[in-house]
Amino acid sequence: MAIVDVTIIPIGTDSPSVSKYVAEIQEVLKTYEGKITYQLTPMSTLIEGELPVLFEVIQAIHEVPFKHGLQRVATNIRIDDRRDKRATMEGKVEAVQAHLSQVELETEPVQHKES
Repeated sequence: MAIVDVTIIPIGTDSPSVSKYVAEIQEVLKTYEGKITYQLTPMSTLIEGELPVLFEVIQAIHEVPFKHGLQRVATNIRIDDRRDKRATMEGKVEAVQAHLSQVELETEPVQHKES
């Protein structure tokens, strides 16, 4: 199972806003439900699944701006492919939260009762 952070950057749009492209990309991702898990973030989209499927998904979403007549698209991809154990987006966040909880417990001030 791999996790991919992908950003599709349409170049040459009429407006600085790209939310309509992002929305259409999310619609394409819906067609892969059951094969992947995905999460929209303010700066990118995270997708997890088997690597061959993820490459297929990346190609499909990379094509979205071209379907609107754009002539240039830049796609940034960052892949986390861990093979020693099954890693998920949710599991990675939970691991960090567990560490944060432990740090909070260790740094809580000790309350001393006055006599």
